[in-house]
Amino acid sequence: MFHPSSLRTRMMLLFCLVVGVLLAGSDLIFYAILVREVHSQLDRQILETANPVVADLASDPTEQDVNQLDLPGNYFELLDASGRVLQQSRNLRSHPLAIAGPLPRRQPRFRTLQDSRYGRLRLALAPFERGGELQILALAVPTRAADQSLARFRSVIFWVLPLSLLVMAVISSAYVGRSLKPITELTEHAAQMTERIAQSPAESFWKPLAVHAPGDELGRLAETFNQLFSQVDAAIRQLRQFVTDSSHELRTPLSVLQGEAELMLSRPRQPEEYQEALRTIDEELKKLHRILEGLFTLSMADAGQLRLDLKPLYLNEVLEEACAVMRSRAEAKQIAIERQLDKDMNYRGDEAFLRQLFLIFLDNAVKYSPPQTRVRVSLEKNNGSIRVTFRDQGIGISPEHLPHIFERFYRAARGNGNEAQSGGLGLAIAQAIARAHGGSVECASEPGQGSSFTVILPGCAY
Repeated sequence: MFHPSSLRTRMMLLFCLVVGVLLAGSDLIFYAILVREVHSQLDRQILETANPVVADLASDPTEQDVNQLDLPGNYFELLDASGRVLQQSRNLRSHPLAIAGPLPRRQPRFRTLQDSRYGRLRLALAPFERGGELQILALAVPTRAADQSLARFRSVIFWVLPLSLLVMAVISSAYVGRSLKPITELTEHAAQMTERIAQSPAESFWKPLAVHAPGDELGRLAETFNQLFSQVDAAIRQLRQFVTDSSHELRTPLSVLQGEAELMLSRPRQPEEYQEALRTIDEELKKLHRILEGLFTLSMADAGQLRLDLKPLYLNEVLEEACAVMRSRAEAKQIAIERQLDKDMNYRGDEAFLRQLFLIFLDNAVKYSPPQTRVRVSLEKNNGSIRVTFRDQGIGISPEHLPHIFERFYRAARGNGNEAQSGGLGLAIAQAIARAHGGSVECASEPGQGSSFTVILPGCAY
């Protein structure tokens, strides 16, 4: 939990270090201010005690007031300009003050003395005129009370600072741990997802990651990874399904080719038999070619490298050509293709891919429509976009299959649900072509009533 190299430990230590430096710096500043204030207050008290004595001495040059003073904790001496002691209080008779250094001439000065008998003293030197001569009144008081106050403050700092750091460590550990919880869960989630990829090939391996604080950066990171995991899960499941279905689709024509080749090589045959076998092989090879061409188109679209030869064209003419190509197949099933096309619909696109796009929907409409029905094709411009709609009267698509019909080789039950049909690659290719042109495909269907596919293209003129 508190591994030295873990991000949580490093963040906690950094937080405690910063807070510790700030607290220590603040305490030092407060202590310095307190020392200055205590000394200033002590100096004021000394001056307040010395001023009446100075005033009394200045008013009577012959008075010996200092010799009569005996105040507990107050030590007086009267000095001349050279520093010679003229008078001293009774409590200094046996042990006078050791005042060294220059004496003040105008303003009071303060010093701190360390006396062997009286201890630490705060000394005030107050100069004044007495009988035309300069004299100095020295007053010293013990600093014991002030020193004890400062010592208590230092003691408080000594205990409060480590305790504050300890509290900060606990708070920062809890806060950092809570803040990093989405990252920890994200790491565990990614590890579990990696295991599920290998262990559950047929199942979804993704489970949503809990988002504790959606508004902060880590919450948004968790949401982003949720979206990423969801897309990775969908992509891997789609890839697995695609590999399975494409293998199934390719297995059938390859098996037919292998069977026909083995049958022809088993013994000599008549020319008609060879021709029939070659026709079968040709059909299967064409089927393989269509599958491989579709796979190549989709792979290029996935990579964003589907190259379009964009040229000015009339979209209604491309749609007419697609309907003409499909007319023979429709007539074979007695299906009428009804067209409602606006004249001269200008567009800029790839004519070959657009023709392929329209043929895919026309082929599906004819394939899944019963005989003696109609397929309606309409082309219109609406709200700046071009809409090409293919409506059939076929077997329709069940609602549970609609979200998946554009998936590659998606297998769904059509009609009454008893017959499994492969979606192949057609709709996936159609969607890829539409998206490459900046458009989309919509589908509406009702079982037994038919389906409607609408290609929506961005309106653009020459």
